[in-house]
Amino acid sequence: MAYSEKCSLEVLTLYMFLVALSFAYFAKALSGSYMKSTITQLERRFDIPSYLIGVIDGSFEIGNLLVIAFVSYFGAKLHRPKIIAVGCVLMSIGTFIIALPHFIIGRYEFETSVRWVVNSTLNPAPCPVGSPPDLALDGCEGESNLSMWIYVLLGNVLRGIGETPVQPLGISYIDDFASEENAALYVGCVQTISVVGPVFGYLLGSLCAKIYVDIGFVKMETISITPADARWVGAWWLGYLIAGVITLLSAIPFWFLPRSLPISGPQSPEKCTPEQTSFIKDSPLLKHKYPADEHSSFIEMAKDFIPTLRTLLGHPVYLIYLCVTIIQLNSLIGMVTYKPKYIEQHFRQSASKANFLMGVINIPAVALGMFSGGLLMKRLKLNIMGAARFAFGTSLIGYILSLFFFAMSCENAKVAGVTLNYNSLEGISYDKHSVFTTCNSGCYCSATEWDPVCGENGITYVSPCLAGCTSSVGSGKNTVFSNCSCIGVDGNFTASTGQCPNKDDCDRMFPYFLALSVITSFIISLGGTPGYMLLIRCIKPQLKSLALGFHALATRTLAGIPAPIYFGAIIDTTCLKWGQKRCGGMGACRIYNTTAYRIAYLGLTLSLRTISFVICIPGFILLSRQLKKEERNAIHGTLANGGTELEALRKQELLMCNCDQSQQISDNSTDRETRL
Repeated sequence: MAYSEKCSLEVLTLYMFLVALSFAYFAKALSGSYMKSTITQLERRFDIPSYLIGVIDGSFEIGNLLVIAFVSYFGAKLHRPKIIAVGCVLMSIGTFIIALPHFIIGRYEFETSVRWVVNSTLNPAPCPVGSPPDLALDGCEGESNLSMWIYVLLGNVLRGIGETPVQPLGISYIDDFASEENAALYVGCVQTISVVGPVFGYLLGSLCAKIYVDIGFVKMETISITPADARWVGAWWLGYLIAGVITLLSAIPFWFLPRSLPISGPQSPEKCTPEQTSFIKDSPLLKHKYPADEHSSFIEMAKDFIPTLRTLLGHPVYLIYLCVTIIQLNSLIGMVTYKPKYIEQHFRQSASKANFLMGVINIPAVALGMFSGGLLMKRLKLNIMGAARFAFGTSLIGYILSLFFFAMSCENAKVAGVTLNYNSLEGISYDKHSVFTTCNSGCYCSATEWDPVCGENGITYVSPCLAGCTSSVGSGKNTVFSNCSCIGVDGNFTASTGQCPNKDDCDRMFPYFLALSVITSFIISLGGTPGYMLLIRCIKPQLKSLALGFHALATRTLAGIPAPIYFGAIIDTTCLKWGQKRCGGMGACRIYNTTAYRIAYLGLTLSLRTISFVICIPGFILLSRQLKKEERNAIHGTLANGGTELEALRKQELLMCNCDQSQQISDNSTDRETRL
């Protein structure tokens, strides 16, 4: 009875580990997706271009790669639950470091000519005349020489280091102490939970993007911008604090879990229930199934590593599969990283709405697609070639559907001097000096600031000064600028704060974009599981672990790190109006050329996938040859085995005949002796 209770305790401990690991997976997925949801917020807060955001995003993979080899090798020989706990604590600290700059750099200040005053008659003139305004760079002396985004990058590197032990050590722990039939189920449960994390991550990003960055420290009625404004920065730091606390809580259970789950004692494991015996893999009845490789020294393994790796990379099908997945992951990572930004800039949606739609619509579609792909593979009983064709077919259908995104376009926002000419009101301008014209020549305006106002004529002007407005009434968001010489011929027209909506064409097109996005995400995700099974089945079983490890290393190095950087750099080339840092220098982009942005973003995504399809052609040919060769070898082996068995039977029959003849001779001799 006592031993049965011990078995129950071991089962309960494994269940506790499973719950703890699922929570850790949820925490790391939540913080990772929240990072992607804050891209535009970080750009605006630290006044940095998109390619630097790509560097920050890729720094997570850099941190992961720094320690993955050591963790994977030495972590398995140490106390795995405690190593995972240390990793969760490091992830938590890294997440807190990302939020640290908010508490160092002071309040967020954006360019604006609107002031919060009780008496509107005290409003300064938007169009200063007579002498240039004081352009001294106030506050630069107190600004730190170290860019604050460096802290975000370092925090993300530390988060990547902390995430490293969670997956390999957690999955290996489950695999060691659960039966084969249960292990797959438990790993599937953990992976499912990890899909739920991004949903909550994007929803948290949506919530925080609605809240002003300095909430609690400023009076909200004094804020003259809205979440739809290109200068708006949400409470990005708040989500990192929440994610950090959740990650820290996920570390607690691992400190109390045992290093292993042995069954000790003289009693037979048969006293456990059948479920307990099958559940605990460390049972003496099962030890012969998992022999430890105690005879190979580290030096012998090191000597064998290079030849084994050479054999793996000499496998043509694996090499082509590796190239295809690296190129497709470049496309996928770049697309996913900047998709919320694309929705914001192209369809003129707020960051909050873009993140909400990613979390509620896109992520569940991907999860459902991956699950359905595995289910279809099981139902259709696909072999290796069937899995390859299925993965290629779904990817090709998704590619064809993605071409329709090019047709889902919005017109550029109507901004005088940027997308429209002041005089003819048509044609895109890339010259910053075109914002100056005869109607605002009497004003001493700055060409670098971004303080848009919407004129009565439906045109947005870069600032009330550049609109030629000479007076204003009201305060905050309710400020109205009047006597704007650039808006009307008589100069009696007014302007209000913020950009003009001009969203009619986008609002009609946006639902179709969302529907197509969900369909393509689902179809492409259908091939995820069959594609991964192709990786496992196309190589020899003894090379499987190395093949998976090298695949993860290659995709992270050649896709996870560079893709966000060069996608961001190409997006930066489509910027029409850059913000200006307080102390000089280029800041974050305020407005993009919508058409160029769409062509660059979608064109790069689909071009990479086109290249991957071309590489697939020789891959199918080589895979077909490999399967035919294996089939011939199997037939020859069967025939050889059959011939050997036939020869053995003949020898056995001959031996039996000889024995019978000997016995007959012996019997005849005995009879002869008897007769004598």
